[in-house]
Amino acid sequence: MTALRVTGLIAQEHNLTLQEFQNVDPTYQVADISTLMAGRDGQAITLQGLLEICKPLPEAQYLGLHGTLDDFHASIPLAAVVDRGLIQYAKQGLALDVGAGGPYRFLIPDHAACNTDDIDECANVKFLDHIEFTAERGFDNRPEDEDEHAALHERENHTHH
Repeated sequence: MTALRVTGLIAQEHNLTLQEFQNVDPTYQVADISTLMAGRDGQAITLQGLLEICKPLPEAQYLGLHGTLDDFHASIPLAAVVDRGLIQYAKQGLALDVGAGGPYRFLIPDHAACNTDDIDECANVKFLDHIEFTAERGFDNRPEDEDEHAALHERENHTHH
């Protein structure tokens, strides 16, 4: 079972397992993410729940979201997603497999409501295995225009199906 590594400007680094996600306080649990994101299903915790576990330092201003499997990295302002970000850890009670974008997924319901250019559809990161809290914007290889975005999804369709 793959753990989600959480590092950076936090009180203590963590390697969170499925069981640890399942044991997060019910206040931070989302039992059915389809209630927040149509077409998705599974279980998640809110980003607030992760913050309770990791206790970011005041200088932590950015979230680095890293997916090793597809070498995808996004660095987004923490303040823009603190109230809406989700970390999906299970589907039908089981750990997410690669076919479902596992081991973990970072999701932002209604990402357009974040009202910042740093938050787009590609800030929803699949194959998530590392979250890093940083003071400044970190490594980010998301597409910068529509052509790059289309090319990325074309590669994904050939790679992961």
